[in-house]
Amino acid sequence: MDWKTHEISNQFDELSDYNLYGTDVALREAMERGGADWADASLADYGGRLGEAKTWAWAAEANRFTPEFEGFDARGRRIDQVRFHPSWHELMRLHREAGSISTAFRDAQRRGRWTAWAAHFYMEGQVEAGAMCPLSMTQASIPVLSKEPGLWARYGDKLMSDSYDPRDIPIEQKSSIWIGMGMTEKQGGSDVRANTTTATPVAAGGRGGEYLVRGHKWFFSAPMCDAHLVVARTAEGGPSCFFVPRWKPDGSKNPILIQRLKDKVGNRSNSSSEVEFQDAWGILMGEEGRGIPTIIEMATYTRLHCVLGSAAMLRQAAVQAIAYARQRKAFGNVLVRQPLMRGVLVDLALESEAALQLAMRLAQAYENGDDPAQRAWKRVMTPAAKFWVCKRAVELTGEAMEVFGGNGYVENGPMARLFREAPVNSIWEGSGNVMCLDVMRAIGREPQAAFELLDALAQGAQGDARIVGELQALREMLATPPEQLEGLGRRFAQRLVLAAQASLLRQNAPAFVADAFVATRFDPQWGRVAGAVDTRGIDIDALLQRALPA
Repeated sequence: MDWKTHEISNQFDELSDYNLYGTDVALREAMERGGADWADASLADYGGRLGEAKTWAWAAEANRFTPEFEGFDARGRRIDQVRFHPSWHELMRLHREAGSISTAFRDAQRRGRWTAWAAHFYMEGQVEAGAMCPLSMTQASIPVLSKEPGLWARYGDKLMSDSYDPRDIPIEQKSSIWIGMGMTEKQGGSDVRANTTTATPVAAGGRGGEYLVRGHKWFFSAPMCDAHLVVARTAEGGPSCFFVPRWKPDGSKNPILIQRLKDKVGNRSNSSSEVEFQDAWGILMGEEGRGIPTIIEMATYTRLHCVLGSAAMLRQAAVQAIAYARQRKAFGNVLVRQPLMRGVLVDLALESEAALQLAMRLAQAYENGDDPAQRAWKRVMTPAAKFWVCKRAVELTGEAMEVFGGNGYVENGPMARLFREAPVNSIWEGSGNVMCLDVMRAIGREPQAAFELLDALAQGAQGDARIVGELQALREMLATPPEQLEGLGRRFAQRLVLAAQASLLRQNAPAFVADAFVATRFDPQWGRVAGAVDTRGIDIDALLQRALPA
């Protein structure tokens, strides 16, 4: 009997098998502007490999077949192992061999190395976000560990290696290593000063000395890393930072006991855990009592990664929505020609490019970190950008899912995964309020730097009255009494980022992009609902063609 009842038509798969670099006009412009055009050929090759159908299949499989925790072997010996699907290892190998750990720190005299690295991270984050966690922590540990001569001499080459070594063996036997972080505890969360984990010196102690760490961590990512930077209290100095390897130098397993893996909303391919330290062996980094500044230096870099990761999600949301809307028909026409849908797509395209422009400008600041002119970008704009861009990803991945209707809500394609991934960057390394507090505190410590940043943005505004007006309003907000200014942190950070994005677009993007961004973002009615923009006077076709060439 023939059970066939209908022909399948007007159904289209999500976009894959495309070059993430070749189709991203704004990203290629950023490489040239940032002095990274020397990496153009390798980025084009990498963008093609990331866009292949098999890479998307790895991403789907790594999230469907999630990590599994094995606490003991068959004879009851404690092993604390987390096992991953082969697709996870394929993704990790792909990223490592592409130089996504080392690029920013190789050949220190070469201009654009941070811009080229940022392009790697930005493209990788569009395909699969879970692997970005160990990638981020390992890359961010390099500038911190490089200040510890003993540790760097032993492990620097392994950190900078572009080989992938997944073996669970002592560091000394491996060709490359991964580094994680251990800060958060049950009672404190972002308040690391509330930590109760202790560290006791084995002998004299002091910088580079051996300690035994006892306590717990509520979020410990990722537990299969070869070592973690851990915050623990010493009796004399207070919160301090320790290098705690998975295996001790004598070849025995360090007593870091995994209690369980977290069952998370998203980021499911990656393992996050709760652990206990039962006198785990570690080495003091820096001075006793200076652990929070030490680990915060690492967190400064991972916050940049959060901005790039959320910008990647915004990019992928826009790309998938535009590609689908160009094919799907409803009410007699393709979606991309429907006036209301065009407003949604314009909003997505503008948000994506604005996030990219800001993220790449921040990457340049990290490359030139010793330049006083870049300090405000790193200290003020990084937490502001993390606050805003990460929150925009939460909203707009949901809006992009809606473009697909019910097809976006099911787990067969990447849209649901993209939506579930979005909140993690807004929470990790400090939630929204923590970021806004950091913005205001950075301004309080260096108010002159904040005004110089506003002056630089005004210069980039090229006389645009609306941008200049926003910057003047920010100057006036800074005159608010200190006891009131903290409560305005969210309003200030939001306005600062929008003004910065508008200024950068005015400097770097075609006029039709900057004009549309300023017209929509400084409209008093903007922001209540995504896509509720006045598209009159906006060159919609040019914007969508720039976002994703047809």
